[in-house]
Amino acid sequence: MDFNVKKLASGAGLFFTRAVQFTEEKFGQAEKTELDAHFESLMSRADCTKLWTEKIYRQTEVLLQPNPIDHTGARIEEFLYEKLDRKAPSRITNAELLGQYMQDAAKEFGPGTPYGSTLIEVGEFERRLGAAEREFLQTSAISFLTPLRNFLEGDWRTISKERRLLENLRLDLDACKARLKKAKQAEAKATMAPDFQETRPRNYVLSASASALWSEEVEKAEHELRVAQTEFDRQAEVTRLLLEGISSTHVNHLRCLHEFVEAQAAYYKQCHFHMQELQKELGRLPNAFALNSAPSMVPADPATDGNSSPVETDTLKIEEVQAPATGTRKAKVLYDYDAADSSELSLLADELITVYTVPGMDSDWLIGERGNQKGKVPVTYLELLS
Repeated sequence: MDFNVKKLASGAGLFFTRAVQFTEEKFGQAEKTELDAHFESLMSRADCTKLWTEKIYRQTEVLLQPNPIDHTGARIEEFLYEKLDRKAPSRITNAELLGQYMQDAAKEFGPGTPYGSTLIEVGEFERRLGAAEREFLQTSAISFLTPLRNFLEGDWRTISKERRLLENLRLDLDACKARLKKAKQAEAKATMAPDFQETRPRNYVLSASASALWSEEVEKAEHELRVAQTEFDRQAEVTRLLLEGISSTHVNHLRCLHEFVEAQAAYYKQCHFHMQELQKELGRLPNAFALNSAPSMVPADPATDGNSSPVETDTLKIEEVQAPATGTRKAKVLYDYDAADSSELSLLADELITVYTVPGMDSDWLIGERGNQKGKVPVTYLELLS
């Protein structure tokens, strides 16, 4: 306990002394050893590198993971695994999760319906986009984020530690210079011509003794100054070498930046390719909207040629509906369906029928034909074939 108290008291005394020294330097009342201009330039460059590397690192994290506190607790999980020095497990991306939800929804809506089959296809490509995103995140973390973090948590901490040590040694050096200066002033005062009057014989003895004491003090202060100067020069050289290493850090970060850009380009290229493929697949899928917008050979205005329209406001006259020359499609029946009235056509699962639409008809219905039978059929019970 006694040792700790002494150590604490010594540390407090050193802290107070250096605080006074700093204050005197600020007011120009104490000597301060200045570093050369090249050294100051190296330190300024290192500070600038640390500042912007930290900003780039933080913003890249935001880019790669926009929401740090999402429902998956991603950042917290990564932090815990990092502190435990273990590799974090691969986590599903938002696009993959969206694709999974789409495919699950398609099972509920019916994979054979136009909506369900489209959900399955889009969901599959969303999962591919998510897989590409996960690969991009992993590549960027290894090739770009990790080197930046290693600099901030490794090299920069070492540089900061050595710079603090250099500053402490500079303060010690300046304190030694101040002590030597005071000792020389006291020695000069003590060696001034003594008073040889008989009435004051003792003054001569005291003056000679004081002069010898101050000479010893000067020699001691000079020795301490030489030691402090040697330690300061050695630490300055160590710090200089570390600061000059910032150039190598820039070269390394430049290489990492190129790898990051290449990873981004590959990721966006994959995304573009997947979206083009998705558009092609959607063009091959049955689309009820395309059927409804197909041109019909039935006149739109009955007053122009005197013919009556097969679609009336309230009642559809099935016997007057004629199949258009173009726009008919084959469809597979997914489920059994019982006609509600004479205008509808009953269906049996797995049978094939011909379908088409007519102007003014509800988009949820099509005209279906099976042999000589004809009637309205619901779109949701059909799988439209190409």
